[in-house]
Amino acid sequence: MKLESLFKVLLLIVITITSANAMKQDEIQTILTKKIDTVLEILKQKNLTTSKKGEQIIKIIDEVFDYELMARVALGKETWDTLTEQKQKEFTKVFETKLKNSYIEKLEFYNDQKVKIIGLNPYKNNRLQLETELLGKEGVYKINYNFYNKSKDGEQWLIYDVDLVGVSIIQTYRQQFSGLLKEKTFDEMLALLEKPNTK
Repeated sequence: MKLESLFKVLLLIVITITSANAMKQDEIQTILTKKIDTVLEILKQKNLTTSKKGEQIIKIIDEVFDYELMARVALGKETWDTLTEQKQKEFTKVFETKLKNSYIEKLEFYNDQKVKIIGLNPYKNNRLQLETELLGKEGVYKINYNFYNKSKDGEQWLIYDVDLVGVSIIQTYRQQFSGLLKEKTFDEMLALLEKPNTK
């Protein structure tokens, strides 16, 4: 399988969001397992259009990711800190929309793959990582969900990044945005990202 096609399949399991409901540590594996199983069941339904599948799946997954943090890290602290609060919100919304649209466009690449939950393990800087594997005819590929504790006085675990076969989604976007900002102003880049055909 070509790397580009592999990423398209892996991204079917990964959705980013704006509204986040944090989990306790002992809930992470159970909740993610149920959500992933439900996503796969929806993908198997032949009577639903691609857009309907996308809408249903986003509603299921959109409570466990910290989209705002992901947008901030993807843009980079140096650029983020120069923006007004309004511009930060605008970028976050555009980033969310691009990721969701990109996800829906990739639904056609689903071909009865399954997901195996390996386990939740300690990760760097007091974070956690839920290790999973995508099982398909082409082989077995690792998808790891990285969590951080949003609360300093309790447990509010949210996903801030996903590693697809060892490649960070957020770092990939950060490299893309960094490259664009070498040639364009922030507003020019934002306008480019708002175009429907921009990846």
